[in-house]
Amino acid sequence: MHDEKNKPSPVEIPIDGVLDLHTFAPSDVKTLVPEYLLECQRLGIVQVRIIHGKGTGTLRRTVHALLERMDMVAGYRLGDENSGGWGATLVRLRGTATLP
Repeated sequence: MHDEKNKPSPVEIPIDGVLDLHTFAPSDVKTLVPEYLLECQRLGIVQVRIIHGKGTGTLRRTVHALLERMDMVAGYRLGDENSGGWGATLVRLRGTATLP
């Protein structure tokens, strides 16, 4: 029997083009990143910075593997010295069509 009372509540995060993964469990990344990018695209945010940290590189590789499979991603690269270096990935999303 599954106890819904012990299930954690959803966390609301600001959709501002910067996603810091330090505050999330690694198991959440595979659903969090696509959902966040989709919401950014919906809001017209096409430049996104994902902060995954430097560490061992496991989280960075996971993020990059996700980005490779996402049609909404026009491109991505590691950050430079002003945007987090190799502890962050800069993502460019495809724009959405403007409504009349």
